[in-house]
Amino acid sequence: MADLWFLAPALALVAGVLALAPLGAQVLQRGVVFIDLAVAQAAAAAALAATALGDHPDWWTTQLTAAGGALLAAALVAGLARRWPAQREALIGLVYVSCACAALLIARTDAHGAEHLHALLAADVLWSGWPQVAVLAACALAVVLAAPRLAHDGWFFAVFAVVASLAVQVLGLFVVFAALIAPGLWRRAGRGAAAATAGALAAALAGLGASWLFDAPSGPLVALGLALYGAASAARPRR
Repeated sequence: MADLWFLAPALALVAGVLALAPLGAQVLQRGVVFIDLAVAQAAAAAALAATALGDHPDWWTTQLTAAGGALLAAALVAGLARRWPAQREALIGLVYVSCACAALLIARTDAHGAEHLHALLAADVLWSGWPQVAVLAACALAVVLAAPRLAHDGWFFAVFAVVASLAVQVLGLFVVFAALIAPGLWRRAGRGAAAATAGALAAALAGLGASWLFDAPSGPLVALGLALYGAASAARPRR
């Protein structure tokens, strides 16, 4: 029974990594590493606003608000990257800081805002259920279908915003960032896409298993596992 209970969070994590890894490769190729933090943080701030201002909003209301915030941030980031390409990383970093400050201010207006903010930063993936698996599996499928068009900015920023807004509410911002960047670093080090993603899946599941085994928060452990995996790419001789 315990193994069956663990299956849903494990599959949610797998689907999330499969959805995020191809987008992370695009992020590194474009040289806009802060985009994932900025867009995911915008989605988190918008979700907090829906929770704080609404009277127990349903999942769809919260999700649509988060997606709207993420799309606005993605449009802003795209505009900054086109208008000031030399300063784009610095400007995108400021967008992230602004969204993070907005999230803190919004959380302050809600009695449970601090708890919601913590969950959006480092979600407890072990509490994911089958609805979350379905959402992230749909994200992975959407990324696969959109893959031939992701080289175009319009498609990339739109798909990225929607996927990030969905993933951050299940996995948390830390795991989303690590799942984007870690496999991309291995691809830049010369490993193939399938092998880089498989390594990220192994690292993420190892973190999830450690969380279950030691009764520790899953979000930080999964993000840490992915971060260590990504950092190890620096030791690989580049082809």
